[in-house]
Amino acid sequence: MITSIQNSKIQRVKKLLTEKKERQESGWYVMEGIRLSEEALQKEIPIQFALYTSPLTNRTENFIKALQKAGIEAEEIPPQLMRSVSDTTTPQGILIVVKAQPLPIQPDPSLVLILDGIHDPGNLGTIFRTAAAAAVDLILLAPGCADPYSPKVVRSGMGAHLKIPFSQSDWREIDDFFQIHPNIIPFASDMKGGKSLWEEDLRRPVAIIIGSEAEGICKEAERLAKGKIFIPMSPGTESMNAAVAAGILMFEAVRQRSGK
Repeated sequence: MITSIQNSKIQRVKKLLTEKKERQESGWYVMEGIRLSEEALQKEIPIQFALYTSPLTNRTENFIKALQKAGIEAEEIPPQLMRSVSDTTTPQGILIVVKAQPLPIQPDPSLVLILDGIHDPGNLGTIFRTAAAAAVDLILLAPGCADPYSPKVVRSGMGAHLKIPFSQSDWREIDDFFQIHPNIIPFASDMKGGKSLWEEDLRRPVAIIIGSEAEGICKEAERLAKGKIFIPMSPGTESMNAAVAAGILMFEAVRQRSGK
């Protein structure tokens, strides 16, 4: 059992949870909770090691045995040490250090999300989770977005990191993507103009650009967009939470494509 906060594994987890630079340079990040841990193992995502506390549920005990069978280290730590290292107020009793491993992008994506300046980690994680539910083919993270591997994004994403391809890209790389996929039409979400989302044809291959609720979309996003779409709202309403707006737009595309 690990009992010291100075232990190298404890210090590694603390750094990965608190330091973006450590995550970027090492290529590893932390997932907490049994459900995400099981999913990472099932999908054969590289796991460096696990930390857990007792008492164990049958589900967690079986997971620890599966890790050990796969040759992956799993170390027990006291509950108070888990509380000191965990990013959550009430730790779930297990965490894993996993490889940041991008999923392959399908050859012909037809529903793409471009996120522009989504600073809030909770919003970003919620968008990830909703995009996975809407079967979005790809998320492109433009400059100014929160770190997708930060603990709050991973927690809010609820496993979306293991389901949906995403890429942190600058605007030149995003331009290159549309050179490769000229059939995909980029639309900017804009509360002030364009077509209503109910009037625009979202059955064809599209990319939806979502900006922050405070700042909207940047000049590069405006230049990229071939059109604008908006969500009709009650008079006097100026804006909508970015994650909520993204969910409405994504599922309108799903609705149109379902023919309903």
